[in-house]
Amino acid sequence: MNATSTRCTTPSSPWTIPMTSSGSISNTPMEKDTLRGTSTSFLIPSACKKKLAHDGRKMVTIVDPHIKRDNNYRIHKEATALGLYIKDKDGKKDFDGWCWPGSSSYLDFTSGRVRDWWAEQFAYDKYIGSTPTLFTWNDMNEPSVFNGPEVSMDKDLKNLEGVEHRYWHNLYGMLFQRATAEGLVQRNEGHNERPFVLSRAFFAGSQRYGAIWTGDNAAEWGHLKAAAPMLLTLNLAGIVFSGADVGGFFGNVDAELATRWTQAGSYQPFFRGHAHHDSKRREPWMFGDETMKRLRTATMRRYALLPYWYTLFRRASVDNAPIMRALWMHYPEDETTFDVDQQWLPPARPQGGPGAH
Repeated sequence: MNATSTRCTTPSSPWTIPMTSSGSISNTPMEKDTLRGTSTSFLIPSACKKKLAHDGRKMVTIVDPHIKRDNNYRIHKEATALGLYIKDKDGKKDFDGWCWPGSSSYLDFTSGRVRDWWAEQFAYDKYIGSTPTLFTWNDMNEPSVFNGPEVSMDKDLKNLEGVEHRYWHNLYGMLFQRATAEGLVQRNEGHNERPFVLSRAFFAGSQRYGAIWTGDNAAEWGHLKAAAPMLLTLNLAGIVFSGADVGGFFGNVDAELATRWTQAGSYQPFFRGHAHHDSKRREPWMFGDETMKRLRTATMRRYALLPYWYTLFRRASVDNAPIMRALWMHYPEDETTFDVDQQWLPPARPQGGPGAH
């Protein structure tokens, strides 16, 4: 991590926030051990996070809603004792589903009592190894269940109030993100510090709690093309802090697609690269000097406009004005703009989606 950070400090490869899918609070054996302060697999020591913070960087680690069913794990032990899990269809036993850590149970985030308990787990004395510059990425929160119908929970499972899953499925991810965001605020009592919480699942109101991304896309031109109308729609719906994984999540991106996607993504509200662990490495320097220069140029243009982006987000927080705007919002009298979904305007100079055509 430090080696990559050092290389990315150079003018050729600017970046701000590393995201890692290991070392978090909730689910895999290595993450479970990290919460206790020990790990045999993967741990980001406080010294590493302090080095990143010294370089002006933050870190984001993944936290999922499923909890490994292990009686030696404090989080699971407390959740079981306090009765915080989703129940089976009879409303009696804790639901047991399969996700990344194997046998797992799922916290009932439709309950205010559960959300309050979850928020408390982000306290520095509980989330061992966490720091003020460590933030959170909520994944798998549809909720995702590998052995469930449509990779989710059975529709007749019950929450703690006895209401079936079918009635609160669309709320679950948003309420999980809400509880996480509240925890990141509460850990800094007396300080007005805005948290960062990224979520895959969302609902009306998710814009109050953090960013979202469009999920597991692929390194294909068609997925680059699909990103623009998806994000324009989300912005119209009030979910303005949104983006798609630059370069695609699945598969291997080539230099041309990486360049075009970075150029497009740099003018979208949420801008990050993200790849499956089976994908080939795709750091900017992996594509050769010419491509790296193009990626750097696109990224630096993003950085140069950061004060403007902050202004747009401030405005959106007041009147929910879209940040990515379809052309018809600027030219409502021009009917030829009504079906244009591969170009967009922020509330100033026009920027399109280079490479989408």
